[in-house]
Amino acid sequence: MSFLNRLKESLSKTRENFSERIDSLLKFTKKIDDETFEELEELLIASDVGVNTTLELIDKLKEESRKIKSPEELKEKLKEEIINLFPESSNISLTSPTVMLVVGVNGVGKTTSIGKLANKYKKQGKKVILAAADTFRAAAIDQLEIWGNRVGVDVIKHQEGADPASVLFDALQAGKARKADLIICDTAGRLHTKKNLMKELKKLYRVCQKEYPEANVTSLLVLDATTGQNALVQAKTFKEAVDFQGIILTKLDGTAKGGIVVAIASELKIPVWYIGIGEGIDDLQEFDHQTFVDALFA
Repeated sequence: MSFLNRLKESLSKTRENFSERIDSLLKFTKKIDDETFEELEELLIASDVGVNTTLELIDKLKEESRKIKSPEELKEKLKEEIINLFPESSNISLTSPTVMLVVGVNGVGKTTSIGKLANKYKKQGKKVILAAADTFRAAAIDQLEIWGNRVGVDVIKHQEGADPASVLFDALQAGKARKADLIICDTAGRLHTKKNLMKELKKLYRVCQKEYPEANVTSLLVLDATTGQNALVQAKTFKEAVDFQGIILTKLDGTAKGGIVVAIASELKIPVWYIGIGEGIDDLQEFDHQTFVDALFA
């Protein structure tokens, strides 16, 4: 099965909520007028595209309304405008060595995503080390170790309650000694106070800069697509505390709220790097916005 078909299958709930409803709206539309745009606006908001992004899209469609002669043209123009919302470059280029700090609240699939990333890069011939720096939950350390054994990569861990920076320090030393291409660091999924979160992550950055200055340090935020607009709120909060370069959006296959991808692209201007489209170990896929929008409108 091609990736487009697999994505279409994974997005079936979102497509029912989005593309099929647009089709049924436009099927009975003889004239493109204010009522059409009002109904389309309601539909986009209900599809978790978000209020701000929806208004931006509707404004652009209204600007072009004189050129739009039919419902089919309106749908094509909407598709084009959605594609234009995505950041131009979302290409993932990891130079060796890279330290990847993975952040996100508990329950979004952070540790599972790290395991799947490790599997993906190991299959590409990269030497990967995992750092269990979410020391606030014993379960997180155990879960990462299970993934390490499953994928066949080393996991650097301390006891529950240990200083996350000391775990990362040991992982960096191991990475240098074992000539690792990629060190993926799990971090505590807490958002109680942005101040603490910022302090903790800045400390991790400082450890990287001091102990491994030649490494490329990047941060990824993990969000759960099933939470819809809450994912956007989380992302904005994290963005105030952390400068992250990309997003992993999990559980896209189990939700009708896939429109959140469009809201994230429009409001955060941060590329989605990976999407989770199933529970299998290979179901974390690189995100391509053109393919995503094609699947959404298919």
